[in-house]
Amino acid sequence: KAVNADAFVMSYSADKNMVEVSENGSSVVLTQTLGALSITKTLTFFPSGKYDLHVKLSSPKDYFVTPGFHPTIAVDSYTFHGALIKKIDNTIKTIDDGDAKGDEQFANARIVATADKYYTTFFYELEKGLDAVIAVGKDKAPLLFVKGSEDFKLSGYIGPKDYSILKSINPELTDVVEYGFFTFISKPLFTLLSYLYGVFGNWGWAIVAMTIMIRLVLYPLTYKGMVSMNKLKELAPKIKELQKKYGDDKQKLNMHMMELYKKHGANPMGGCLPILLQIPVFFAIYRVLQNAIELKGAAWILWVHDLAVMDPFYILPVAMGLTMFIHQKITPTSDRKST
Repeated sequence: KAVNADAFVMSYSADKNMVEVSENGSSVVLTQTLGALSITKTLTFFPSGKYDLHVKLSSPKDYFVTPGFHPTIAVDSYTFHGALIKKIDNTIKTIDDGDAKGDEQFANARIVATADKYYTTFFYELEKGLDAVIAVGKDKAPLLFVKGSEDFKLSGYIGPKDYSILKSINPELTDVVEYGFFTFISKPLFTLLSYLYGVFGNWGWAIVAMTIMIRLVLYPLTYKGMVSMNKLKELAPKIKELQKKYGDDKQKLNMHMMELYKKHGANPMGGCLPILLQIPVFFAIYRVLQNAIELKGAAWILWVHDLAVMDPFYILPVAMGLTMFIHQKITPTSDRKST
């Protein structure tokens, strides 16, 4: 603790005043003297946002280093903001801002990250792992620390949660892009979206194409649900008759209703279940679009200059409402058949 406290108030000396980052990496050496202890930090920066850190102490001491804080520019209640730990067993542990308990420890963690909607800063060591500790900061925000040693090496990253950049450094680092409970669906969907972007060269048209493809794949479920709901609508008058006839005897009412459903091949859950099965996919799409920094500043059609913000003229929401209204009007119902 004493070493860490002194390190916060004692300044470093650097071996150069400016670093021009090259493709092969550019280094700066920082030296700090804390009484009898000498600390040397060698930082090697790369254009991708990756950096390597090498800490050497003149004598063994206990100390901790931190990857820093995530920005608080893009704060909302729909995306992840907080700490993310990829543990030794490759499972992901997330701690949202406001939920830190303090003194949580993770031995041999592969990735130790803090992130907001679009940006992240993290340490990683994919072979030996890192011993991480999470403390409680302001408003119960998680503070990340990694225990160091006399001769300590790790790698880090500061920058956007851009899938292609993280993948170019190491594919495992893409786990920092957190989609929540539906990550197992969201990740393949983002891969599809990225592929379509490569085809169309525009994120807006890639989203349109992905939406059409998903709707086509899910159409059998949609159709089955619609057919089942229409059958139930056709049986509604007969069900009302049964309710009038057996209203006082629930057992007989249920028995005759089940016979009616069986006779006409109707299923009370047939309309809801296909829709429920599609809900995780729609949530996963929403998560992808909410978290994709690739959409930030990406133009689409004439008046849409940033896919990460709302339509400034509300043209798209109004168009969606009109199409839903038209779809409802042209969908056949039992009432129209009977007229």
